[in-house]
Amino acid sequence: MKVFATYNVKGGVGKTAATVNLAYLASRAGYRCVIWDLDPQGAAGFYFRIEPTATTDPQAFLEKKRGLKAAVHGTNYAGLDLIPADLGHRNLDIALSEFRKPTTRLGKLLSALEDDYDLAFVDCAPHLSLVSENIFEMADWLLVPVIPTPLSVRAYAQLGEFSTAHGLAREKLLPFFSMVDRRRQLHCELITQFAADHPEVLRSFIPYTSQVEKMGEQRAPVQTFAAGSPGARAFYALWQALCERIGLDDGSHLADET
Repeated sequence: MKVFATYNVKGGVGKTAATVNLAYLASRAGYRCVIWDLDPQGAAGFYFRIEPTATTDPQAFLEKKRGLKAAVHGTNYAGLDLIPADLGHRNLDIALSEFRKPTTRLGKLLSALEDDYDLAFVDCAPHLSLVSENIFEMADWLLVPVIPTPLSVRAYAQLGEFSTAHGLAREKLLPFFSMVDRRRQLHCELITQFAADHPEVLRSFIPYTSQVEKMGEQRAPVQTFAAGSPGARAFYALWQALCERIGLDDGSHLADET
């Protein structure tokens, strides 16, 4: 099972929308997928009409003998399941610090699903913490949405510094631009400069569009209610760019056969 974590130290950059749409597209490509909503706000679950659980004891959550299997919920989409957010996740850092190897505990929980899924997508809360170190350890790649603004670019630099300081593999970082408005000169300039400085950036971006915003109204991936929209096409192009970068089959042959 390959693990993607959608992560940024800055909030409001479109990470949950990316998680939901990429996971949906992966399931459409024939992969068995699960989303783990690790953000206590439960936004990923909201898009699938699944509410957060009310557990308040993170220690009990981390010591689950059955791993995460008992927490898995089905969605309305074939091949795509979800582990909803837990309100106790806000205290995970404290609970993790009690373990002998605190940076590997979440990965051990997720490993219980290795035989059930091909791909796991983890939607992460925006902070740098012990939970972050767990995410870095268990993820094969970190998908990092970056808004083309100075503060968002600075947040990506901080993430790189954190990776170096903690001996984490920076080659896991896969940034991409999100909420792009090509009418803004600053956006265009920052994208050009960032791409020149960061060859790891995925060569596809998500525009700022009303269709993506409407995911909150529809509570569904944008592909399901606005398949021909710029937002839907952009997420599909991002999925293809991701697959090309890491050597996955993007499932385009399935569309050719239908």
